[in-house]
Amino acid sequence: MAPSSPEKFVQWFRAAAPYIHAFRGRTFVIAFGGEVVADGKFVGLTHDLNLLASLGVRLVLVHGARAQVDARLKQLGHRTRYVGGLRVTDDVALQCAKEASGRLRVEIEALLSMGLPHSPMAGADIRVASGNFVTARPLGVLDGVDLQHTGEVRKVHAAAIRDRLDRGELVLLSPLGYSPTGEIFNLALENVAEAAAVALRADKLIFLMDTAGVTGKRGQLLRELTPRQAQNLLARNGDQDGDVRLYLPCALRACQQGVARAHLISRRIDGGLLQELFTHRGIGTMVTPDALQILREAKIDDIGGILQLIEPLEAEGILVKRSRDLLEMEIGRFVVLEHDRMVIGCAALYPFAEEKAGELAGLAVHPEFRNAGAGERLLLEIEARARKQKLKTLFVLTTRAEHWFVERGFAEAGPEVLPRHKRALYNYQRRSVVLTKRL
Repeated sequence: MAPSSPEKFVQWFRAAAPYIHAFRGRTFVIAFGGEVVADGKFVGLTHDLNLLASLGVRLVLVHGARAQVDARLKQLGHRTRYVGGLRVTDDVALQCAKEASGRLRVEIEALLSMGLPHSPMAGADIRVASGNFVTARPLGVLDGVDLQHTGEVRKVHAAAIRDRLDRGELVLLSPLGYSPTGEIFNLALENVAEAAAVALRADKLIFLMDTAGVTGKRGQLLRELTPRQAQNLLARNGDQDGDVRLYLPCALRACQQGVARAHLISRRIDGGLLQELFTHRGIGTMVTPDALQILREAKIDDIGGILQLIEPLEAEGILVKRSRDLLEMEIGRFVVLEHDRMVIGCAALYPFAEEKAGELAGLAVHPEFRNAGAGERLLLEIEARARKQKLKTLFVLTTRAEHWFVERGFAEAGPEVLPRHKRALYNYQRRSVVLTKRL
C-alpha cells in the first residue's frame, strides 16, 4: 500500500534508501513453487523482479513444478508415491516433470520479457538465461523405497552462472538435473535453491511459500531466527506446516554454509518481496548467521542515527534538546541498540558520583520497534552500567512516559531528591516528573 501522504512517502523512501544502496551488485536466489505461475501470481512478481534488476540486483530464480506434474499425472490416471516429502519419479512421472518444466520455463521467460508501455515492466530489458547448470545424481533407496529418477544436486556450475549474471542476465533454474552420462533427474526445488545459493555465495536465499513464515508456540510470526533457534524449532517437528518443514532446513543449512540471509515469506501478498527487502520489519521470517540486534557503546559514527531518533521527541517536548556539538562531546555516555546495522534505540547514563546517583537520559526507540522490548533492553543496560559504577539510585525526568517507568520499578519523587547540580538546572516551567529507582 502506498504511503498516504507526500511526507510519509518521503519518510518511506528515505528508510528504503540504505537497502537500495546495499543491494546493488548483490546476488539473490529466489525460489517459488509452480503454484505461483499456475494461479497467475507470477505476473505481479515479474514487476518486483524487474524493479530489483533495475537496482542492480543479480537474480537467480528457481522454479518448482510439483503442482503441474500432479495435475498432469491426475489427467493420466497415474498415481504417484511420496517418501519423506520426495516424489518417487517413475518413467511416467519423469516425462511429466520434463514437460512441466519445459512449459514453465517458456512461460516464465515470456512473462519476464513483457515491456508494455504504462506498465511496471515498461522499458524492461531482462534477458533470461537457462541451461544445464545443475549436475545431479540419483538419490537411490530411501526408507526401503527406490526413488528411481528422483535425484539430488551434485554440483551447481557457479562459474557459468556468474558469467551470465556478469552479462546482466537473469538466470532461471528448473528442478531438473543432468548426470555426466546424460540421465535426467527430477529434483526438489528447495534442494536446487539451497545448492545454488551456497555455490554462488549468495547474499540472500528467498523462499516464497503458502504461509506467512515460521511461527512460534502461540502461532505468532517469528520475524528473525538464528541457526540455533531454527534448529530448536525443527526439533519440534509437528509445530510447522509443510512448506516450513521443507524450506526452513534448507535456509538453515544455507546460512551455515556462507549465505548471508535466508527469507521465508508468503507468496500470496502483493509486493511481499519488496516489503520483505525494503522495510525494517519485513513481512516474513529471516534466518541470519548472527542475531540482528546488537546492544553496544555508541560511537561518533552513530550520531546521525541518534539524532534521527531524538529530534522528533525533542520537537514534541518529550526530550530536552541537545545540539550536535554537545552530543559529540557526550557520545561516550550513550549506548545504542542496532538492528541490521541501523540504530533503532539509544539511551545515556550521566553519573553524579558524589550522591551515588545516575540519570537515565535520551532514551528513544524507533517507532517500528516500540512495544517489542527495545526500550526494556536499553533500560536494563543503563541499570547494569550504573551498578558497575557503584551508583545506588537511578533517576529520570519525563513529561510523557511516567507510567512506562513506574511499571519498571521507578517511583515518583519531587525535584528535591535530585543531585545538587541537577536540581539547580531543573526547569520548573517544563514540569518534568521526577522518577527514581533504587539499584
